[in-house]
Amino acid sequence: MPSRHSKRLGEAELEIMQILWSAQAPLTARQILQQLGDHRTWALSTLMTALSRLGEKGFVRCDRSTRTNLYTPTLSAQTYQAQEGQSFLARLYGNSLPSLVASLYDSRAIGKAELQELRDYLDHLEEDARA
Repeated sequence: MPSRHSKRLGEAELEIMQILWSAQAPLTARQILQQLGDHRTWALSTLMTALSRLGEKGFVRCDRSTRTNLYTPTLSAQTYQAQEGQSFLARLYGNSLPSLVASLYDSRAIGKAELQELRDYLDHLEEDARA
């Protein structure tokens, strides 16, 4: 699924994006740095470099119309998750969802309770499709 956001986020970039996605309003770099807290002990200049890269990749927009730069995401967390999920499934499992689930179950990453939850969710989707 090609898009202008076809580039992937690195680990640190994802942490920044998660902060922006959870925010109810645009954030300043200092607010982002504060929320990174113990996860990253960055200098403000390091964060600014990361935000600049996110802007170049098309993930973040910077509003420079005020004295303080305000950062907002240009796509939703759900959109990115869907893109990454599709890419992950294609790259590692040849677009086979049963292979992914079998791998997770065989490695004990998920158990019977999660399988039942998945079964219930699929039943719900089928009911919605019939309605």
